[in-house]
Amino acid sequence: MEFQNDKIVKKAIRGNKKAFEQLIKQHYERIYRTAYLYVHNEEDALDVVQETTYQAYKSIHSLKQPDYFMTWLTRIIIRCAGHILKRRNNIVPLTDAILSNLSVTFHSGHDEAIDLLNAIGQLKGNYRSAIILYYYYDYSIKTISEIMEIPEGTVKTHLSRGKAELKKSYKDEEGKCNG
Repeated sequence: MEFQNDKIVKKAIRGNKKAFEQLIKQHYERIYRTAYLYVHNEEDALDVVQETTYQAYKSIHSLKQPDYFMTWLTRIIIRCAGHILKRRNNIVPLTDAILSNLSVTFHSGHDEAIDLLNAIGQLKGNYRSAIILYYYYDYSIKTISEIMEIPEGTVKTHLSRGKAELKKSYKDEEGKCNG
């Protein structure tokens, strides 16, 4: 069986699409299981499997020793799972519950509060997260850095750029009202 597997790997390295497909089908369960162990979520595990298959297909020609196919593939799985986890950890979810709690903190100017929340909702994900954590939850730059797993300087940049975008959106709104 091992000899047969090496022949299929060699064919895939030479560019045989059917051989590559056969390898993926043969090892699919192991690929999925490994991905799931890293991401602990079915949808993300399927994303990892898909990205792993794509990355492996693109770079199969670089595999030097067919004996190490599974080792090589496992490294790709781990790298792809790491990317998914990093992306997932950098996003602080903005749920309806959080938004409803935020609007409660405003006592006057209810319309202005809604406008501000809508403007914040339009910001890029990282800017929005930094603004909410800093201004609504009063977290320190250091704490936000730990939560979002980014350097403190990047948090400051996100805050600065987020505020600039909010100012710009308010100026655009003023222009529409006055024009």
